[in-house]
Amino acid sequence: MRIISPPRPGEYPPYAIMYMKLLPTDGLILKYLRNNFNMVKQLIYSLPESVLYHRYAPGKWSIKEVLVHIIDDERIFAYRALRFARNEKNNLIGFDQDAYATYSDADNRDLDNIFEEYEAVRRATIALFNGLPDEAFDRMGHGTGTANDATVRALAYHIAGHELHHINIINEKYLK
Repeated sequence: MRIISPPRPGEYPPYAIMYMKLLPTDGLILKYLRNNFNMVKQLIYSLPESVLYHRYAPGKWSIKEVLVHIIDDERIFAYRALRFARNEKNNLIGFDQDAYATYSDADNRDLDNIFEEYEAVRRATIALFNGLPDEAFDRMGHGTGTANDATVRALAYHIAGHELHHINIINEKYLK
């Protein structure tokens, strides 16, 4: 698999450091994307179904909603990476993750269906990053305001780190 060097400070928004620090710096981000998907699937399928609807506090998402949030975020950030890689000059708008979760109807979806979508999105993400020209990874794109600027490489790491961030939350807050 392709080596994609980790992003340097300044290549991602300040908030994203929480995702970047969860990842190894050996450049094997595509391998981690593949392996992390398998780890998440194994973890979630090991849980009793009733746990998938648990909310650790009022207003928090269920585990099924967290999974669909991970999928939505990955799809959006992979799209951003595509736009930035193709040197799009128009700024991107943000998204309201809470509205996405509300309207996902995740708790009424079958877990197999969620993982079918998760796997399809993950395969597409890996294929996208694996097929980009080397120089594309250094391109900086613009989100909503300069506080959300990122390079294509940083978006690959964002996707993987964001997933790990939520799995850590599941382990720490939902499964204890």
